Amino acid sequence: MSSRLDEIFLFDIYVSILKIQNTAKKFTHAEDLKHDYMAWDSVIRDFEIIGEATNVLIKKEILSEELRAVVNLRNILIHHYFGIDAEEIWNIIDNELLELKRLIESKILDVEISKRGFLIDEILEEFHYLDFIVKGISKLK
Repeated sequence: MSSRLDEIFLFDIYVSILKIQNTAKKFTHAEDLKHDYMAWDSVIRDFEIIGEATNVLIKKEILSEELRAVVNLRNILIHHYFGIDAEEIWNIIDNELLELKRLIESKILDVEISKRGFLIDEILEEFHYLDFIVKGISKLK
């Protein structure tokens, strides 16, 4: 298990959601996203990060066991490589990602303010070159 602060995993999820949303908004259909291999691989990688961080946070009892489906998706993505259903991923982006984002935002806002500020500053420094990340993270200060 990592020696990172537990709360940083919330930010891992949040940043990955922001990246997925930013990438997906450039496409109108699942197949269009899948046929752009760099965008597709990026989205899949960010879903893997979300699943891995969610697993850690479930074990730490920061997130509910009800989010086990997020971890299960990560396992499918990691082990099925080229058999991933683009429509299923698109459906998750369109219909489920915003709800997860709101949950993670609420968990981040529950983090003690000085710790949250420190973590936000670290994230902003790391991603200063990505305006959409800076905008999304800054609203959590």
